[in-house]
Amino acid sequence: MNTQNSIIVPCMSCGARNRIPTARMSEHPRCGKCGTPLSLNAPDKPVTVSDAFFQKEVMQSSLPVLVDCWAPWCGPCRAVGPVMDALAKKYQGRLKVAKLNLDDNPATGSRFAIASVPTLLLVKKGKLVNTLVGVLPQAQIEAAIRQML
Repeated sequence: MNTQNSIIVPCMSCGARNRIPTARMSEHPRCGKCGTPLSLNAPDKPVTVSDAFFQKEVMQSSLPVLVDCWAPWCGPCRAVGPVMDALAKKYQGRLKVAKLNLDDNPATGSRFAIASVPTLLLVKKGKLVNTLVGVLPQAQIEAAIRQML
């Protein structure tokens, strides 16, 4: 394939690099490895991150990042999900919203000494700038985001 007529798009879920022909970019491409729809622009929904790609997707992100650290067994974590969806849409292009399942990714939880869920990490230019613990009103989360931006 002619590389001048294609772009490389990393999968936000598994990190696989996908070559997309420029002529097919409007066809809603999916990752060849995991099948997740590929984002050609800034995501308007939370992206899933893992221990393996946390450094690249969060700490090295060109955008500030809000990371929702959650667990599948946590009832309050499910209440935070719709708020994260709304924030991803509202701050699209200015903030990356990410979700980290701590049961599947314990190394990152240990790295940030996360003792309870849900925990929200606010990261800018590779530095943790704020940590919010528990289910908080969207307005309080947005106040922390505005301070970071």
